[in-house]
Amino acid sequence: MKNKLSKTEEEFVIVQKAICKQYGALYFPAPFDKMIGVAIESFKEKNVMPINGLRHPIESETSANWYIWAGDYSEADDFFKPMHIYHLLEFCPQALLYLGLPPGWRFLFDDNQYEDVWYDEQLLNI
Repeated sequence: MKNKLSKTEEEFVIVQKAICKQYGALYFPAPFDKMIGVAIESFKEKNVMPINGLRHPIESETSANWYIWAGDYSEADDFFKPMHIYHLLEFCPQALLYLGLPPGWRFLFDDNQYEDVWYDEQLLNI
């Protein structure tokens, strides 16, 4: 299983680097074993769109500091739950494509091939 996961991760890294290059961003790794915040409840209903992600500055060695949700954002304290990046393979593998973007970057996509990726300096001031 570990070799398969490593191969899968390598495949995603290739695409992540290409996306960073496309948007003029430096590649900033987000290994599959790092923790992120995911609004898991927002993914429970099928086809909730758009999918959003944002990256704050890295504060610990165990976190990639990505926050990902589907549909509407919530200010609720329990909106995001910690999970390992590799769990995105189960319910939102497309989000993995963007996780090589550095802190300060955001993404948004839907199931109609809409995609938006941008730098948001305010994400660095948390």
